[in-house]
Amino acid sequence: MKKSLFTVAVAAAMVLGLAGCGNKGEKAAQTSGAEFIFNNGTEPQSLDPSKIQGVPEHRLYMALFEGLVSYDPKTCEAKPGVAESWTLSDDGTVITFKLRDTTWSDGTPITAQTFVDSWLYYLAPETAAEYAYMPAAVIKGAEDYNAGKAGKEAVGLRAVDEHTFEVTLVGPVPYAIDMMAHYSFAPLPLHAMQKYGNDWTKAGNFVGNGPFVLSEWVPQDHISVTPNDKYWDKANVFLSKVTFLTIENETTGFNKYKNGEIDWDTTVPLEMLDEIKLDSDYHVSPQISSYYYVLNVNNPVLADVRVRKALAKSINRQELVEKVTKGGQIAATSFCPPMSGYTPAVGNEYNVAEAQQLLADAGYPNGTGFPKMSVIYNTNEGHKKIAEYVQQEWKRNLGIDVELSNMEWGTFLDERQHNNFEIARAGWVGDYMDPSNFLELMLSTSGNNDGRYNNPKYDELIKKAATMQAGAERMQVLHDAEEIMMTQDQALVPFYYYVSQNMINLDKWDGWYTNPLDVHPWVGIKPKN
Repeated sequence: MKKSLFTVAVAAAMVLGLAGCGNKGEKAAQTSGAEFIFNNGTEPQSLDPSKIQGVPEHRLYMALFEGLVSYDPKTCEAKPGVAESWTLSDDGTVITFKLRDTTWSDGTPITAQTFVDSWLYYLAPETAAEYAYMPAAVIKGAEDYNAGKAGKEAVGLRAVDEHTFEVTLVGPVPYAIDMMAHYSFAPLPLHAMQKYGNDWTKAGNFVGNGPFVLSEWVPQDHISVTPNDKYWDKANVFLSKVTFLTIENETTGFNKYKNGEIDWDTTVPLEMLDEIKLDSDYHVSPQISSYYYVLNVNNPVLADVRVRKALAKSINRQELVEKVTKGGQIAATSFCPPMSGYTPAVGNEYNVAEAQQLLADAGYPNGTGFPKMSVIYNTNEGHKKIAEYVQQEWKRNLGIDVELSNMEWGTFLDERQHNNFEIARAGWVGDYMDPSNFLELMLSTSGNNDGRYNNPKYDELIKKAATMQAGAERMQVLHDAEEIMMTQDQALVPFYYYVSQNMINLDKWDGWYTNPLDVHPWVGIKPKN
């Protein structure tokens, strides 16, 4: 999913099943029964699906809302949600969903028209949803509506009857069903939004349709949710309460885990990694995700592709993952990770001599005259260490100075979204397992294209791929697009592909699994004892 990552993955590339501190997480599990406590890493940007974009927010979304489909906890493939079934037309361009008889948490019915109205609200230009480009890329007429070029009647959405919802796609989009688990395809409680305005996400006003409802929100401390008795699959909701802690300091979170105060920690402190690797509660898995820096191409210096390539070619990514992050990450010069049938772009590899020549050609020999720039990153020790390494590399190899600016999560996202930066750290975890989920991010119309990259040929290829059948020809079109964006234009600077890392005692908890997207639905999680 969409999204910007909060945490830096610093885990090994395979699960290390070595004997360790088996009592970690035991106290929380034993004393709270079916209550589950975990560290979500930061204060969420919002609980409104039309205003969120990060991993911490997505974890909350999966507790409070459910779309037509949800995620299989082991494979991350789509499984029935509000839609109990669906069918495809012969040409693969029309999906017809059969909806369950279900309601919002306040008892208001959820119908096919609910989805029509919700998706049109999300796509409306005035909503300005960051992820509107995702449904706009695959639903017929949605892009023109989102751009203000057509009315809502042009969008390929139809309520056939109360329980039948029809979606017409731009082509036989092979990943359409899987992507609809994402919150950009969420149903929205428009009646509650209209009644309470911006206060609809507060405890007491909140209305959702997920396995849980909001019970308490103490800003900068925690959010608690309790079971939704209107949820259609409540028989498989085993937790009596889930508490989302907002601990940004990784060492603090890890110590709470060791002391048995939380059941799941989503980060680990880099400086303690050698110790943590010996703990059987430490679970690591390859993840479809990338860590990179966004370059603001509206900046007059960074608008020069020679400068962007010089910045990319002067970073020794292999040294970064071996000596700084040290967790098994895979050094990368492309944005999109390898996937079944897809070969990423070659990108621009580490070459200091070429980097120095490119910078000189751009008018800054040995860094002379290069203005001091700032790298912004959200509060996190891992991000800080990476930024310090990059700062040193650029000084040593190019003779340029950059300042480092640490920001809290909400401010950091706002600065990126408003293009108010020069260089910014970023991470992207796949929302579904297809290269398009990464590459659509860099469309000129994408709400997540914070650096404002714009190449009409790139846009053309990405849109063409959305209309093609699955297969090698489609993958080649996506590869060609990434070559333009990465090797030719250096729209961003990739560092590595993540691996996921989590601390949880699976001798105490059932229903939680490592998976390619590091997505963990709340339905089915329960204590083993």
